This record gives sequence, structure tokens and C-alpha cells, in this order.
Amino acid sequence: MKGYLLDTNLLIALLWPSHERHDLALKWFTRRRAKGWATCAFTQAGFVRIVSNPAFSRDAVQPRDAIHVLSANTAAKDHSFWPDELPVAEAVAFAGVRLMGHQQVNDAYLLGLAIHRGGVLATLDQRVAALTELKSAERKALETVG
Repeated sequence: MKGYLLDTNLLIALLWPSHERHDLALKWFTRRRAKGWATCAFTQAGFVRIVSNPAFSRDAVQPRDAIHVLSANTAAKDHSFWPDELPVAEAVAFAGVRLMGHQQVNDAYLLGLAIHRGGVLATLDQRVAALTELKSAERKALETVG
């Protein structure tokens, strides 16, 4: 395995100390970090967009400050940046008929990217598993935290 691709929600929970699931994310990350972790432009942009939105938190920051937090953490030696190098159709092909709604598209893309890179998508969202068949290779490329 080439590491864990953190989805946007897990990345926010990990890097945002006041997030309600921060302790859970930090505990998970501490146990898995040695295997390597990754982000991509998609998850990084999502982090900046959400934590700089006043509707997210009364502690929302300016985008430049969110970028600083992100950059400081992704400078770690065990972090890898995975380019968003797959066309959407190719990345989500594994899901087939299980890709049924607009809210699944981003998750399917990230799981497809993790599969392509030989890694595992790490997420807080239990609904992502619905994109995969039980005991499939795709399910093995998914880890739900919590």
C-alpha cells in the first residue's frame, strides 16, 4: 500500500482542533501515519474552501490562513501529493450502477484515485462504502474512520 488519501472531511477533522471529530481523527492518524498519507488538489481546495467559510465555524479563517495551516502540515516528510491525474469517467468506472446520486461523485472520484495510486481512501463518511461491493478490491481500498 502506498498510503492513505485523506478525504476533505477527515482532513478538516484532523487539522481543525475545534472540529467535533478532531480527537477521533487524530487518534486514527497517529496509528496510521507511518504508512504514509496523501492529499490531492481536490481535497486541499476543499479544506481551504470549508475552513474559510464563516458558515462552517465561528473560528473560520481567511483563505490565506487556511492555506498556511494546510501547507505547514503537508510539508511533513510522510505526506505525498497525489495529482488529480484521472479523467472522472475512468476514476468512477469501478462504481458502475452503484453511482446513483450527485452526492457520491466526489467520493467515487477520490476512491478511484486511491485505487489508481495503490492506496486507501480514508474517510469519516460511512456512506462511501455503498459505492463498492462487499469484500471487493475496491472495498479494501477504503477505510472508514470511526
